[in-house]
Amino acid sequence: MKNIALLFCGILFTIAFSYTGVILASQLQFGSLLQTTAELDEDGKQMEGDPLFPRRESGIALQGKQVYIELGCIYCHSQQIRREGFGADIDRGWGLRATVARDYIMQDRVLLGTMRTGPDLAHVGGRFAGDGGREWHHQHLYNPQLTSKGSIMPPYPFLYEVREIEGEPSPEAVKIPADSPYSPKTGYEVIPTRRAVALVEYLLSLKVDYSLPEAPILDQ
Repeated sequence: MKNIALLFCGILFTIAFSYTGVILASQLQFGSLLQTTAELDEDGKQMEGDPLFPRRESGIALQGKQVYIELGCIYCHSQQIRREGFGADIDRGWGLRATVARDYIMQDRVLLGTMRTGPDLAHVGGRFAGDGGREWHHQHLYNPQLTSKGSIMPPYPFLYEVREIEGEPSPEAVKIPADSPYSPKTGYEVIPTRRAVALVEYLLSLKVDYSLPEAPILDQ
């Protein structure tokens, strides 16, 4: 009984020390980070009139992030580009520069990931941009073999509706070669559901195409 007070104090100290070392130390290091301009002036202040980075997540892309989470994409893909000398991410074309802590400050939930069964996606919106990138992603999600033969990524056909063509084909239909084994039967088309549209818009929004004072994009 006489050691209960000592035991209690030891447990309390352990918890307090862990909190200080893990949470408080991180808050002191990164809690003060704010959006900033790509460069700073001579006094170390933001450049007046320049846009601020990183950008805030918004719109349908934010809905797509929830789909990304629900589907467990985080278990096979990371969103963190390693700096040169600590991996070949930049040489592989996965990003223009390494990601840093400030890149994530506008995100309510940061999806860094823990492994790379598939490629890093931090800058996937920069690698596949515009309508061509949008089409590529829809084909890839419907069946990865359409874009990446031999891929071990599972298909997500439940994100799409195979329906009969009425009149003219829908402009929203996923373009699949007629001779492909994954093409719908004659007279039918593959239409993205709202979840598929949102997920693709989220993927297209993932871009690290801006410089930060501590992480500039160097001229190639």
